[in-house]
Amino acid sequence: MIGVLGGMGPLATADFFQKVLAATPARGDEDHVPMLIASDPRIPPRPPAILEGGASPLVALRMLRDRLIDAGATALAMPCNTAHYWYGELVGDCRVPFLSIIDASCAEVAPLVAPGARIGIIATRATLATRTFQARLDEAGFVSVVPDDAAMATTVLPAIELVKAGRPREAGELLEPAVARLLEEGASAVLLACTEVPIALDVIGSPLRERCVDTTAALARAVVRYWTESSATR
Repeated sequence: MIGVLGGMGPLATADFFQKVLAATPARGDEDHVPMLIASDPRIPPRPPAILEGGASPLVALRMLRDRLIDAGATALAMPCNTAHYWYGELVGDCRVPFLSIIDASCAEVAPLVAPGARIGIIATRATLATRTFQARLDEAGFVSVVPDDAAMATTVLPAIELVKAGRPREAGELLEPAVARLLEEGASAVLLACTEVPIALDVIGSPLRERCVDTTAALARAVVRYWTESSATR
């Protein structure tokens, strides 16, 4: 059973579940991935913890992780890019495999673009500040392109908050120009490195989605692969 550390935010967790279902080659109920989803929006906010010295979510994340394992989860996934700042500490003493949204997403970039390509990143300010994705893309020989401060303040961050407030259509209309700007600046593809972002673009049916890597979907596909492969060995 796959345990999901969710609630960051709730709509992103629901989107992740739907994408796991969509990625599963099932003919009936029994072919789907068994999942235990803990959607806990009480986990302390991640950006203030990283950028402002706010309350760390690590204790809450560890408690949620351990409750899922105690309830029967044999592997874990966490559909929140910003929370992966604490991934190393969560994995260090973890009793089961813990799939990484960063690993899953970066693995999907290389087949889509030429070596050395420019890759845009749409993410929270905290995720960009920690260079979680930039470092991985640099190692792979890519060049990262991120929104400027004005775009972050006027489009990206307000759009993320609109999704969290249950207003994804407004978010999509606000966000689409920011994605377009990265493509205009030479990005061959754009990583949607916040799990609220693909929801917003999907709601408005943005044609730019074809040039984006959806980190939520990448993690969903990694979960399906893991479950399929681990089930075959049992």
